[in-house]
Order: sequence, then C-alpha cells, then structure tokens
Amino acid sequence: MSPSSISQFVRRLLIMKLSALRSPRRPQAMMLSRLACLAVSLLWLLAACSKSADAPTTGTAKPVATYAAVARGKIDIEGGLLTLSMPREGTLAKVAVHEGDRVKQGQLLAALDTEPATLAVEGAQAQLEQAQAQLKLLDIQQPVAKQRAQRLMAAVAAGAGDGQSADDAREASAQLEAGHAAADAAVRMASQKLAEARYELKQRSLLAPFDADVVQVSAQPGASVSPSSGPLFTLLPEKPRIVRAELNESFVGVIQPGMHADVVADSGSGAAQWSAHVLRIGQVYGPATLENDPQIRANARTVECVLAFDQPQDLRIGQRVIVRFGVPKTAAPVSPKD
Repeated sequence: MSPSSISQFVRRLLIMKLSALRSPRRPQAMMLSRLACLAVSLLWLLAACSKSADAPTTGTAKPVATYAAVARGKIDIEGGLLTLSMPREGTLAKVAVHEGDRVKQGQLLAALDTEPATLAVEGAQAQLEQAQAQLKLLDIQQPVAKQRAQRLMAAVAAGAGDGQSADDAREASAQLEAGHAAADAAVRMASQKLAEARYELKQRSLLAPFDADVVQVSAQPGASVSPSSGPLFTLLPEKPRIVRAELNESFVGVIQPGMHADVVADSGSGAAQWSAHVLRIGQVYGPATLENDPQIRANARTVECVLAFDQPQDLRIGQRVIVRFGVPKTAAPVSPKD
C-alpha cells in the first residue's frame, strides 16, 4: 500500500470509531477502537521508514587530511616596507612621484629648495680657485728664488760675491718653499670643502634606493620638513614575497627548515592555495598578534616562522593566510555504524 492509501484508511477508521462510540452496540465499538489504534501505529511506522529512506547513505566517510602543524600568518617581504624621510631640513620645492607609481633605482622622489646649497657650492668653488691660483704663483716663484740663491752661494765660494746677499737669497727661497707647502694644503682643504658643499647639495634631493612601488606619499610642495618630521614616502621594494607565520610553542620542535607547507588565504572555503617551504624559525617567543580570539591572543606564545614560496607570487602585503605544515596524511576511512 502507498502512504496516501494508508492515510485514507486511517481517516476512515477514525470516523468509524467516532460513530461507533455514539452507537449503543459496545462490542462493535470496542473492535473499531482497536482497529483505529492499529492504523495509527502503522502510520507512525510508515513515517519513520520514509525518513530513513530519505537520509543519504554512504559506504564510507570521507578521508580527513591531517598536517604536522597549522598556524596563522601574513604576507610580507624581507625587511618589510621602506619608509623614507628627507635627510636635511628645508622647504619642499618638488614632489616628483605619486602613490601607485613604480620607481627605478636613483629616480628622484622629492627635492628641497636648493638655492642655499647651490650658493655654498659656488663659494667653495671660488675658494678652491683662489687657492689654486696662489699655488700656481708659488710654483713660478720658488724655482727662480732657489736658482738665485744657488748662484750667489757659488759666487761667495769663488770670492766674487757678498755673503749677506747669498744668505738673504737662501732665506727667501726657503720661505717660498714653505709658502708652497701651505698653498698646497690650502688647495686640498678647499677641495674638501667643495666636496662637502656638493654633498650637501645632493642631500637636498631624495632618490629611490632601489626599484619599488610607491605605497604612500605624505608630502606637498611648499611644506617645511626635517629628518625628525616623519616619513614622507613608503615604498614597497620589488622583492620576493614571504610568509611570516606565528607558530605555537607546542609545534616548535616539530617544524624544521626546508619543511614543505601549504599556504591558503584566510578568507573561508574555496580560497587559493600555494606551495611553500620553511626558511627559518625564530629564537624568540612573542604574543600571538594574528589570533582573532582576545583570550587566545592574550595567553598564547608563538615563535615567528618565515616561509618562502616555491613559485613567485604577487600577493598583497599584510594579507592573512593559514599555513599548514608538512605533507598531508589521509586518515583511515571510518565505516558507518549499522
């Protein structure tokens, strides 16, 4: 019988039971009441069978993959983001880049007003030229004075010259020689001052130390800045991405450098997965900063574990990930109970 037929049969028996209770013939009414109870029991059994039939049945449970350890982490680069400030105090005359730009090594980022530094360079250049001219004059005078002193000394030795004149010539030659040494030192000092002035002029410009992406710019032309006024630029160097995972202290002895790991985005099911390996494990315990639960974050102690991707990945810095260490092992399938 189908479930619908049994339902109709039960309804008829219930109606007959009510009619029989109103009838004066008690034996027949008792018989109909028993049949109605039997029909209700059959209906309950039918409902139970239909639920068990609707439930899916599988021969074995799905296998579960287990790992040596699991940790939270985030995407980073070696050394982290680079913040740059102006090395000298002054007024910004030019901001050459914007957020999102890609810069090359040596490219200009910003420049201060260069007029004071330029004047210092020009003054140091003039002093150098003056010292060089003085040295050049002494280069001419010194050989002449030395030759005159030698001639007078030879005349005195031959009895044909004045000894005083020879002594005066010899003293003049010695003075010129000392003046030449001083002039040579003055030239070297002027050259050093010129180099310092040129260095200071160079420090008025901020250049990119390597190829990078400009993440943030906190500078405007006309603003007064100094090395202590905070970073003006934040750069993302073009370096391979790494993962900084917070390894719980209970797993420190299990993980080893070179160990394989699977990295997945911490964004729920269906997230992408990347292959990586352990580079190094830290030597210092610290708090768990990536945990969402404040109680776990307050009590857990972790060690930083740095991983490198097996293939270069262009992931965003700071992205949260889950790191599963070791090759996954499949647990034995569990058979369902009868």
